Amino acid sequence: MDMNYWNKLLHLAQSRLRISGFWLGILSLFLSNNLIAQTQNTDNQYRKPLLQVLKDVETRFNVKIKYADPQVKDKWVNYADWRFRGNVDETLANILTPLDMKVNKEKPGLYKLKEYEYYRWEVQDGWNYLDSLATKYTDQASWEKRKAQIRPELYKALLLDPLPAQPNSKPIITPKRVMDGYTVENIAIEILPGVWINGSLYKPLNVKGKVPVILSPDGHWEKQRYRADCQIRCATIARMGAMAFSYDLFAWGESQLQFKYEDHRRSLAQTIQTLGGIRILDYVSALKETDKNRIGISGGSGGGSHTVLMAAMDNRIKLSAPVVAMSSYFYGGCPCESGMPIHQCAGGTDNVELAAMAAPHPQLIVSDGSDWTAHTPQHDFPYLQKMYGYYGVKDKVENVHLPEEKHDFGINKRIALYDFLIKYFKLNGNAVNDKSGRYDESKVTIEKENALYVFGDKGEKLPKNAVMGFENLEKLFYSTTSK
Repeated sequence: MDMNYWNKLLHLAQSRLRISGFWLGILSLFLSNNLIAQTQNTDNQYRKPLLQVLKDVETRFNVKIKYADPQVKDKWVNYADWRFRGNVDETLANILTPLDMKVNKEKPGLYKLKEYEYYRWEVQDGWNYLDSLATKYTDQASWEKRKAQIRPELYKALLLDPLPAQPNSKPIITPKRVMDGYTVENIAIEILPGVWINGSLYKPLNVKGKVPVILSPDGHWEKQRYRADCQIRCATIARMGAMAFSYDLFAWGESQLQFKYEDHRRSLAQTIQTLGGIRILDYVSALKETDKNRIGISGGSGGGSHTVLMAAMDNRIKLSAPVVAMSSYFYGGCPCESGMPIHQCAGGTDNVELAAMAAPHPQLIVSDGSDWTAHTPQHDFPYLQKMYGYYGVKDKVENVHLPEEKHDFGINKRIALYDFLIKYFKLNGNAVNDKSGRYDESKVTIEKENALYVFGDKGEKLPKNAVMGFENLEKLFYSTTSK
């Protein structure tokens, strides 16, 4: 029934039935409401405002749903009444999934409305997917075949096949600063023409012979690699006899001289910071002090995701320690961790399978009780033990789980890393122990942020050929890789 039909009906009532103006108004309102209902039901599939549907859910299932007004404003649910089921969880999934929304259950009877998070799965869903991946191999030979499929596809997914040509320039290195038992120098490495990755190299004060190197990518924490805990960790590793290279994520830290913080949350960020990690690996591998058989990597949070990826992609890494990062049901909440289609490689993969690619090299998984690593000991770690068992080295993968701790790189996480490095890279723990045999980090100098800059307090030393802005970076990258 269309508008013409109702208009004709009104005209007929007025001219033939001679009804009063009052009753004509009532009839008009009735017919108009029916027209609206017909329009909604025919053209818009029995839709209702999302706000009303959520209130209906609360009433029917006696629950509370938290939301902000902008989340529900101007949103409609098609076939609203038909999406209700016998339980609240299935009902909410039916209602919200078409809108790319979801709820988090904060406690029984209390839900919070959220935008759909592609990177966060239900725990059981992640476990089930990992189990399905595990059916693809049953021994070392079949697993090696699987690895041989995944690794080259990681490079392709990141648009790093082939790798862009490395600029013919020397690293920019600041004067060395001498501390108690170690030195620090800041380094910028040009990874594309006019694009640098910056970091600080911590070395033992007296390097004798070949020593290990630990790459230390930053995570998504305030103060970036300038944080006290980051400086403490790298300096302590140096005082124990290894080099530690602490470096920025893309558009993070000193990289923000060239790019905005918002650029970090673009898909290409994962490509650029992976390329940066590869170029740092090139650099440290060429140092005369480096023991190439003892190159490791350890980062936390987003730096932990980067750790897993780097160890999966490059066999030069002989030890890895992702901290509060690896999970079968969480793919990283930032495009720098999951923005490129690395998890679609070889028919689909996840971060735990990628972590298994480090086998048989030693690997430490540090987890805690307050984030997406809370269930690591229950499922993900046993999977890794099985994979390392294919090589007869089940004990070379370890999990230190801290159920009462939160998402950070605090003292107990650092202790776990120190113990692991002493065990497998033969570092000198006695050099950093107090009289009681405990780790003593008090001799580390916490430098001011600007002391760790390469390009000056205000970027005044940034080279003139520096690429400025993400748009120019995109043009440069795609022109470089298309050749």
